[in-house]
Amino acid sequence: MSDDPTHVREFFGARAADWDSRFPDDGPAYAAAVADVGLRPGDAVLDAGCGTGRALPPLRDAVGPTGTVVGIDLTPEMLAEATKAGRDKDGALILADVAGLPLRDGALDAVFGAGLVSHLADPGRDLRELARVVRPGGRLALFHPIGRAALAARHGRQITDDDLRAEPNLRPMLARSGWELVAYTDEDDRYLALAVRRTE
Repeated sequence: MSDDPTHVREFFGARAADWDSRFPDDGPAYAAAVADVGLRPGDAVLDAGCGTGRALPPLRDAVGPTGTVVGIDLTPEMLAEATKAGRDKDGALILADVAGLPLRDGALDAVFGAGLVSHLADPGRDLRELARVVRPGGRLALFHPIGRAALAARHGRQITDDDLRAEPNLRPMLARSGWELVAYTDEDDRYLALAVRRTE
């Protein structure tokens, strides 16, 4: 399961203006997922594929005023909506592709990615790029406010065995990309996979 960057930009660009109004009740789910990442005051964290920036306020709360929060997204319209919502006050917004992050090696303590994996053009490569910018022992959180079955039902589909977000597929993909999956939850009202950056 992968997605072309041009298609991602077109899909989300066309939906950016009313994205938050379509999912108005997701805030508590984002806050709970951020809490599970285990961020500390002063940490540096990336919201990869940040969209309208719904994770930025809880990420800022977690790392405090001395921490660093960066939101990166492929879609200019999404970043414009994040700014319009005032979320640029919680973190720096950068137009960039996860495939080539404008960050130095080991710069971050954690990466948060909401709805990210299914939109990556090359999941293995892109997860390795996320690993590159996270220090050994740092964390990766792959999140969605509803689980795989509920999401598939929303789109009139069934879960398939080749779904990259399924634990038997995700665990080895993460392992090949420099991560170790340490916690996995896939329930109707939550999807959260937590991984730790391995020491090479």
